[in-house]
Amino acid sequence: MAIAIRNEGKKINSAINVTPMVDVMLVLLIIFMVVTPMLQPGKLVEMARTRNPVDMSDANKADALIVSVLRDGKIFLGNENVTGEALTQKLQERLGNRLNKTVYVRADARVRYGAIVDAVDDVRSAGVDQLGLLTERKPR
Repeated sequence: MAIAIRNEGKKINSAINVTPMVDVMLVLLIIFMVVTPMLQPGKLVEMARTRNPVDMSDANKADALIVSVLRDGKIFLGNENVTGEALTQKLQERLGNRLNKTVYVRADARVRYGAIVDAVDDVRSAGVDQLGLLTERKPR
């Protein structure tokens, strides 16, 4: 009587196929590259550049209130276009019962000074405790 020996170990392929994983990772990378610029709160403005800006990391939080003043004088609260009076009302509504009543102003470097003063005055009229003026670091 002969014993039949089966060599099943030679049929098993132990190499990991990473091609599907790489495909999925590339798709996720592309999705994140497209979505990330849209996550920035407020309108995109060319901010003033300073040598020693103060780091305001709270402005990057999802619940931060950001007022943007564009070059042509338009005012945006987040991504919503507002006027001066509406800005005060909307800020009062959004501040409501919040403990942190900080608002950040992001102004274009070439906007008229008077437009920034009007926006800051409207923000202060809403009962804001702290006001942050956002700037960028000047390249050396």
